Amino acid sequence: MDSPVKMHTKDLNFFYGDFQAIHNVSIDFTQNQVTALIGPSGCGKSTYLRCLNRMNDLIPGIRVTGKAVLDDQDIYDPSLDVVTLRRRVGMVFQKPNPFPKTIFENVAYGLKVNGVKDKAVITRVVEKSLKQAAIWDEVKDRLNESALGLSGGQQQRLCIARALAVDPEVLLMDEPASALDPIATQKIEELIDQLSSKLTIIIVTHNMQQAARVSDRTAFFYMGKLIEVNDTDTLFTKPELKQTEDYITGRFG
Repeated sequence: MDSPVKMHTKDLNFFYGDFQAIHNVSIDFTQNQVTALIGPSGCGKSTYLRCLNRMNDLIPGIRVTGKAVLDDQDIYDPSLDVVTLRRRVGMVFQKPNPFPKTIFENVAYGLKVNGVKDKAVITRVVEKSLKQAAIWDEVKDRLNESALGLSGGQQQRLCIARALAVDPEVLLMDEPASALDPIATQKIEELIDQLSSKLTIIIVTHNMQQAARVSDRTAFFYMGKLIEVNDTDTLFTKPELKQTEDYITGRFG
């Protein structure tokens, strides 16, 4: 039996003022699968990703047409609560961005914003999230120290723990390992693999080997358009379009 589609976009267009950055993109994101978005720099991957939890709303002069749907709800419906949306669709950015607070407070932050006051509950969820993000053993004796004292790879896993604490259904990852060394990158990739049994993950990566390693499906973007989307193995070994083949064999991009 096919897994259900957790999220999809239909004919999604995105404009910065008069400039159209995304053109008619339609993709289904299957529940508990990892989908990688690949393509050259500036091709719209990150812009598209940010459409999926309305992070672009923070930029003045933007406009979105078409549909972006989570379960059965259009996320651009004016009645939708964006705070609730961003709890359900979490995000991890390219550069680790821990708050200048303790490790514990970083992970507890989203819970408190969402009105959780019970200290025992907060403590339990912080521990669970740090374990899920495969960093608990490294920080369990340092929870009251500043998160800014962690290494880059640890900070990124802390940011993943922070995103997991509010129990999202979808996790967006914008080049989450591009600022990290190979060992930290491997830890993030192993983590993606573990989390995909519980979450729908959409990852932007410029690293095609990484896309091949971590994803079930891959979507190739070029100049703001979706060129091809398929199972990762198929896309990398038997792409349908010459343009995809040229990109993955390194002829351009």
